[in-house]
Amino acid sequence: MKNEGQSITRIIGLLRDKLTQLAPEPGKIPTAIEGVYIYRMDNDVRMDCFNDPCIGVLVQGDKRAIVADEEYRFKEGWYIAYGMDLPAISHITGASPKKPHLAMSIPLDRYIMSQLVTGVEKRPPPGNGASYKGLTAAKAGSELLDACLRLISLLDTPERIPVLAPMIIREIHYFLLIGPEGEDFRLLGTHETPNNQIAQAISWMRENYCSPFNLTELSRLVNMSQASLSRHFSRITGMSPLRFQKRLRLYEAQRLMLTEDKSAETAAFAVGYESSTQFNREYKRQFGEPPHRDIERLLVTGAVLGEEMV
Repeated sequence: MKNEGQSITRIIGLLRDKLTQLAPEPGKIPTAIEGVYIYRMDNDVRMDCFNDPCIGVLVQGDKRAIVADEEYRFKEGWYIAYGMDLPAISHITGASPKKPHLAMSIPLDRYIMSQLVTGVEKRPPPGNGASYKGLTAAKAGSELLDACLRLISLLDTPERIPVLAPMIIREIHYFLLIGPEGEDFRLLGTHETPNNQIAQAISWMRENYCSPFNLTELSRLVNMSQASLSRHFSRITGMSPLRFQKRLRLYEAQRLMLTEDKSAETAAFAVGYESSTQFNREYKRQFGEPPHRDIERLLVTGAVLGEEMV
């Protein structure tokens, strides 16, 4: 255990140096590796956004997140894995220009998980996942951290990225599957388990949020009864499917107003609302202010909507 701890400390130090070099300014920084981002924040910040499925590794700083009414706390050397698209309220604390919040993220791919599950089938079979909330957080082991270091180091040799990056990303998924929290990922990667089916349902809803909500159709698509879908959906997300769709629409409308300069009325109709009055009422209930005031505030603070800082 002593050698493991020393190895983790060494790798985190190397990752910190690497991310500091690659992220000289605050923000979410895309890399030449598709879907891999570097994050730096020099000040404390609160974010209210939807998260794409991803694996985030915290290299420096502290963070807490509220998902499905449960609070999670993370610190240096931890990983966060969002197994499905989920809304979260996140707080980055203790960040400063001298000691910025530093992290990196890798896309979490359920298809890769499903391919790898057979390789860990000798482990205890997954349970029912009754405690899973769509988010997994734990201390990262040296093997996982080393794979992250090797992945981000590929940016020094971009000609190797097309061949080696997919292999290392697959390796990172494998270490999650065999780690202490591996059951969460085995459930995500195993077809016909409730967690996998809810992840499918959420992915479909994210792509079809403008369409009128139809629980019967959604249940059929993921091969669950309506009662089972509603029960497991509420367990994981903390809300009903219908409320989840409303949340999706509001976030997308917020994004349209902020990044595409759409009016509140145009954004409302674009995301599926038939009444601007209803949209304004639900928007204020979700974000605390009417649309125009909220967007003015976000523009002043320089916020970037839908951009999770892991």
